[in-house]
Amino acid sequence: MWKVVFPVLAAVFAVGLGGMAGGFRDVDLNADEGAQNALNFAVVQHNKATNDMYLSQVAEVVKAQAQVVAGMKYVITVKMGKTPCRKDSAAEVCAVHQDPAKARPYQCTFTVWSRPWLNDIRLIDQTC
Repeated sequence: MWKVVFPVLAAVFAVGLGGMAGGFRDVDLNADEGAQNALNFAVVQHNKATNDMYLSQVAEVVKAQAQVVAGMKYVITVKMGKTPCRKDSAAEVCAVHQDPAKARPYQCTFTVWSRPWLNDIRLIDQTC
């Protein structure tokens, strides 16, 4: 009997009682360089895809999670806002408008797949 029970218990403890191996975990964007790169990449791709004349920037990070896959998969939810900078302007840093009527805040969730050893990063989904 113990020959059957022991492997089952070993499997339960290997996976863990509190979470699933390979599942999503919360990340701190201030401490995780990979998550920062993923968010920056997603914002650039988002701005390229919009028809707006002005750039949008992150106003607030709502939630950031990472999952180990064949690389890293990041799911980042942010509140975005419009800036006074035009898309065709030189690479300048612009803050989101302070006036909510001009900022027109909206929420986006970006899913980014990163494989740094291949120098490959992809925005696989965005919902705004």
